[in-house]
Amino acid sequence: MTTFQQNLEKYAALVAKTGVNVQTGDTVVLQIAVDQVDLARKITAACYDLGAAEVLVKWHDDTIDRIQMQHKAEERLVNVPDFQQQEYDYWLAHNAKRISVISSNPDNLQGLDGERIAAAQKANGQAMLKVRQATQANKNSWTVIAAASPAWAKKVFPALDEQAATEQLWTEIFKTTRVDQADPIDAWAEHGKQLQAKAAELNAAQFKALHYTAPGTDLTIGLPKNHIWMGGPSHSSDGRPFIANMPTEEVFSAADANHIDGYISSTKPLSYAGHTLNKLHFTFENGQVIKASAEEGNAVLQKLVQTDAGVKHLGEVALVPDPSPISQSKITFFNTLFDENASNHLALGSAYAFSIEGGTDMSETELKIAGLNRSQAHVDFMVGSSQMNIDGLTHDGRIVPLFRNGDWAN
Repeated sequence: MTTFQQNLEKYAALVAKTGVNVQTGDTVVLQIAVDQVDLARKITAACYDLGAAEVLVKWHDDTIDRIQMQHKAEERLVNVPDFQQQEYDYWLAHNAKRISVISSNPDNLQGLDGERIAAAQKANGQAMLKVRQATQANKNSWTVIAAASPAWAKKVFPALDEQAATEQLWTEIFKTTRVDQADPIDAWAEHGKQLQAKAAELNAAQFKALHYTAPGTDLTIGLPKNHIWMGGPSHSSDGRPFIANMPTEEVFSAADANHIDGYISSTKPLSYAGHTLNKLHFTFENGQVIKASAEEGNAVLQKLVQTDAGVKHLGEVALVPDPSPISQSKITFFNTLFDENASNHLALGSAYAFSIEGGTDMSETELKIAGLNRSQAHVDFMVGSSQMNIDGLTHDGRIVPLFRNGDWAN
C-alpha cells in the first residue's frame, strides 16, 4: 500500500472515530463529491467497522452544480421538492451523524447570475433549517473535513501543475489534521486538551465585551451573559465527544447580537457560494451591519447580507493565534475550514445554541432574547493578523489584554 493510501485509510478512521465518534446502531450521512470516491469508500467502511447501522452517501459534483445553477427552471430552483425535505426529516428522526467533505472549486459558480445563486441559497437554507438548528445545538455529532480536488488545488498552488498541486494539497490536509503523525487519534486527544484549557480561562473571565484593533479595524463586540467558550471536542446531547471541524485551532463563543459597534476589515479571502470574496469591510451600529463592501465579489456580498434579518448580525466570535500552524504555513486555502483556523474570525448569521449556559434547551425566541443571533445563514470571515490586538472588557470597567500582535497576551 502506498503512503498516500495509508494516509487515506488513517484519515477515514480518524474521521469516523474522532470526528463523529460513530457507535453501534448509528445512522451516518456522508456528503461528498463524486471525484472523492476512494475516500468515500474508506469512510463508509470505517463507519461500519465501528458499528453503524447505515451510511447514507450523498454525492455532489461541481460541474453538475454549475449546470443546474445555469439552467434549472426558476420555480424549481427556489422550491425544494418534498422528497428532499422528507430526506432531511429522516436524518433528524434517526439522529443522523453527519460527515461533510469539502473539496469544491472556490470559483465554481463564478460569472453566473447572482440573483439565481442567492435565491437557491435561500431556498436550500430554509429547507435545511431544522437540520441546521439541530447541528448548531449539537443535538448529534457532526464534522466538516476536506479532500483535495484538482480545481481547488490549482487555486491554492497556481504555480504547480494539476497533479503536483493536488498532491501538495493532500499533503497539507494530512499535516493539518495530524494524519501524518504516528497515532492521529492520540494526537487529536492531546490537541483537544490544549484548546479546552484556553477555553476554560476565558469562561472563568466572563468578559462583558471584546475590543478589536488593527489596521482597518476598531470594533467592540458584546458577549452574552453566561456565554460559553469552546475549543477542541464538542459533546452531543447524549454526551458523545466529537470534533466539529478538522482541522481546528480555534476557541469560540457567541457574540451578543445587539451590542456590536465599530468597523472591521477582513484579512483573508472568503470562498462563498462558488465565488471568492476579498477585502471585505463591515461597519456595525447597535449590533447590526449598516455598511458592507468587498473589493472582489461585492455583488455576492450584497446578496448575502439580504438573506434574512439575522444575517446582518454576528453569531460567532472565534480566537486563533497568528502563530498557529495553518497561519505559519503562509498558505491561503480559499476554504473557510482552513483559513478560519489561521486567523481570528467572526461569523455573520446564526449563533450556536451551546454557546450559552442552558442554550440547547432554549427555544428560538429564548435564544434571541438572550442575545444569540438567529438566522438561516452562518458565514465565517477572517479578520486576524499579526497586527491585531484584542482586549477583554470586564463588567467592572477593567481592560484585560487578550491578544497582542496576533498572539495570546499570556
